[in-house]
Amino acid sequence: MIEDELALFDRSINEFGNKFINNFSDTPCQVVGLRDAYKDSIKALAEKLSVKLKEEERMVEMFQEYQNQISRQNKLIQEKKDNLLKLIAEVKGKKQEVEALTANIQDLKEEYSRKKETISAATKANEERLKRLQKSADLYKDRLGLEIRKIYGDKLQFIFTSIDPKHPESPFMFSLHLNESRDYEVSDSAPHLECLAEFQENVRKTNNFSAFLANVRKAFTAVVYN
Repeated sequence: MIEDELALFDRSINEFGNKFINNFSDTPCQVVGLRDAYKDSIKALAEKLSVKLKEEERMVEMFQEYQNQISRQNKLIQEKKDNLLKLIAEVKGKKQEVEALTANIQDLKEEYSRKKETISAATKANEERLKRLQKSADLYKDRLGLEIRKIYGDKLQFIFTSIDPKHPESPFMFSLHLNESRDYEVSDSAPHLECLAEFQENVRKTNNFSAFLANVRKAFTAVVYN
């Protein structure tokens, strides 16, 4: 726009020069009139150019402010983008933690289930062995004068009678239970038998419980006669 105004200014000067040359021989009043007209034209043009320059300056300022706003908006958008990426990364990390925790819980459930089955099988096996012991006790009750009682601590108490001829009803007893390894464990013999530990090891090795009971009865009998 400024270039157009300058071109107009040059054209006005040329037109003025041509008029001045063509009218050089006119009266001084005409020359003065042309001079005044020229000054007015220059003044008007200068004012117009000043207005245009101010408008251009305002446009430049507005453009600069617009660029600043765009820069601020871009910075804000970048910050939001960074925060969003950070949030996505945190969510992804939490998701992985949840997946790992879920996997651990599943492993624990499976391990618990296996242990539960093992304990259940062991309990069932112990119950079966105790039942067999009770059955054996019933068979030996009449022959050996043996009575078996279930006492505190999941123990079986074996009570022999008819050992002492002078006192047939006198009890000779010991206790037995299955330990954590599901082995026989003998205790609380009355009267005390030094060989009871040896009998315990033998029955663990041979699993011959009938022989074990016979040996214990013989040991009690030996105590009476000694």
